Amino acid sequence: MAIEATTETRAPRIRLGMVGGGSGAFIGAVHRIAARIDDHYDLVAGALSSTPEKSRQSGAELGLHPSRIYDDFKSMAIREARLKDGIEAVAIVTPNHMHYPAAIEFLKRGIHVICDKPLTSNLADAKKLVKAAEFSDALFILTHNYSGYPMVRQAREMVERGDLGEIRLIQMEYPQDWLAEPIEQTGNKQAEWRADPERSGVGGSTGDIGTHAYQLGCFISGLELDELAADVHTFVQGRQLDDNAHVMLRFKGGAKGMLWCSQVASGSENALKVRVYGTKGGLEWEQENPNYLWYTTLGEPKRLLTRGGAGAMNVAARVSRTPGGHPEGYLEGFATIYSEAARAIQAKRDGKTVDPAVLYPTVEDGLRGVTFVTACINSSKRNGAWVKV
Repeated sequence: MAIEATTETRAPRIRLGMVGGGSGAFIGAVHRIAARIDDHYDLVAGALSSTPEKSRQSGAELGLHPSRIYDDFKSMAIREARLKDGIEAVAIVTPNHMHYPAAIEFLKRGIHVICDKPLTSNLADAKKLVKAAEFSDALFILTHNYSGYPMVRQAREMVERGDLGEIRLIQMEYPQDWLAEPIEQTGNKQAEWRADPERSGVGGSTGDIGTHAYQLGCFISGLELDELAADVHTFVQGRQLDDNAHVMLRFKGGAKGMLWCSQVASGSENALKVRVYGTKGGLEWEQENPNYLWYTTLGEPKRLLTRGGAGAMNVAARVSRTPGGHPEGYLEGFATIYSEAARAIQAKRDGKTVDPAVLYPTVEDGLRGVTFVTACINSSKRNGAWVKV
């Protein structure tokens, strides 16, 4: 099966800029690969680091023209907005605390924003960013990449068409073990900023991976959270932010849920898993085996649906790139978000209505994620009290 993009008339590539993601930055490279996979973007400009020297070095390594390598994101936004061939979109891949100030500069100049999650480091900035996006003519795309996986799209479609009946229960979990020891104290760059409240925000594991599990569960189930009760904990001595959380969830309409996120679960790598149960059946999907979706109709044997198999739906085929049996995963999930963003940007460029099939997380999804993290921390401070979201 081929992704729909291969049969579309090829539009001119979108001129893309990047804020953050310089030398040694893991997520910046992921975004650049994802933007290239379906060939919708050209990276032409960047403010790639917090220091001018490193930004220039990183830009040179990426082959950017010296005149399009910037010392800071504000000067980049100002100049690129004035250029005839300036960037049309910017990818923001900085630590969390810089998402808001960077996004604001580009939104107010009509440049589309593709931002890594979580939306911001605090709820006040998240609310202001939503307002800014509403007043801007630019699009805002949040890269919750797991919502780009084909079988996640299929799970969502099956829930929407009623295959599971009325949703009763949803279980979300995302255990890792990479922070089981205090590696932020050893100079590990990725751990260092994630463990710093000034750069990460109020949530540790809740913000870094809990938001992924929460967004994915809501994306598949269509449920909207009403209130939660959380036990948020820090196991590693000296760490300033949480590294484990257990959260009970009550959704509008009466469905119940539980979410566990942990970065100290020894033996777990990226074991993101979602299970959804309704009156007529259930679904199970796990990120480490992304091409498979377990589906059980009440009273019948469990069935394994595969991305390229007989049970695959058009909604999954639309965002698939390789034949069945060839794994698609993390990078392709990111690429799907970038390609959906490209379709929306190209439609806006041409003054056309965006295809209703185009689907990507928005600034409102980002606000829900930051609200979730804030509520978890507030609930835990009150010994797990129920908190309205």
